[in-house]
Amino acid sequence: MDTTLTDEAREFRAPLTMTPEELGDNLALLVWESFSDFISLEDVETPLTDIATLYDDQGADSRTAEEALIFFMWAHTRGVQLAFLGRTPDGRIRQGLDALHSAVFEDMVDNGTPKSQLPLFEQRVSARYAEYHQAAAQSDNKLGEAVSRHILGGIVRDTTSAAIQERAVAVANPLKDFLEDVELIEA
Repeated sequence: MDTTLTDEAREFRAPLTMTPEELGDNLALLVWESFSDFISLEDVETPLTDIATLYDDQGADSRTAEEALIFFMWAHTRGVQLAFLGRTPDGRIRQGLDALHSAVFEDMVDNGTPKSQLPLFEQRVSARYAEYHQAAAQSDNKLGEAVSRHILGGIVRDTTSAAIQERAVAVANPLKDFLEDVELIEA
């Protein structure tokens, strides 16, 4: 019996290792990719037609863009929590998520956000996370409504809520599945 394939398959499934800082940096890239797709309206699987009304000649409304960024940060945070809770020390999970947020905030400053605005943005992130966690605990529909309300400036539309639900699942589930094969190690 040829065991080469079996050995290769085992090697492929071998857990990857990452430090919390590496996890945070990689997650920040994923957040920015998701956010960029959203802002450029390139995601045709779940179009958010309502968002197009919030764009002007200069691009996305800054409040809408910030709310979308918060949502994608939350969705990636949720995927990490689902993947690591119960099998990784909470301190390492927290370090990885702190590294994610630090990297995103650094990128924001590097791309023109005044550093003085970060504390207010961080407060909004914290408030949204609490709201989104509570809504997600109730139902996917409640999550979609909560995110829609913030992205659309107080308006809740079923089509937008449904598309947001799909996006949350599309972000969190594959990330969770990938991270289940990752071992979070100390630096």
